[in-house]
Amino acid sequence: MKKKISNKDQKDWDKFLNSKDKLFNKDKSGVNKNFSLVRTVDLHGYSLDEANSFIEKFILKSYEQKVKKIIVITGKGLRSKNYQDPFSSKDLSILKNSVPNFIKNNEVFSKLVSGIERAEIQDGGEGAFYIYLKNKL
Repeated sequence: MKKKISNKDQKDWDKFLNSKDKLFNKDKSGVNKNFSLVRTVDLHGYSLDEANSFIEKFILKSYEQKVKKIIVITGKGLRSKNYQDPFSSKDLSILKNSVPNFIKNNEVFSKLVSGIERAEIQDGGEGAFYIYLKNKL
């Protein structure tokens, strides 16, 4: 069954088909992200000293490369051996809490890092965090 369209709709349709204007492609919006400004580092298996040393070098290198966001994967600490240390909490993982603390308390990083926050679920959720870097001067 064919429906008749109004004269106005027909004119609008003809105008649309003959138009030379570029149309906004809603399917491509948000897809053209510059992923070269995001880096990811996985610290699974690192000791606290190794992780702090590695992240220090990684942040400095990323800042030089004008990276805007670093995704740091630490894990949730579920398999960490901190239960063997009577001075550490069995409820807290070592890297998950200590690495962000190390970054926040480092004087050099206060000039490079604009913020740290917990990662979204697709980037690791509770087992990861983001480091946002300032623009390189």
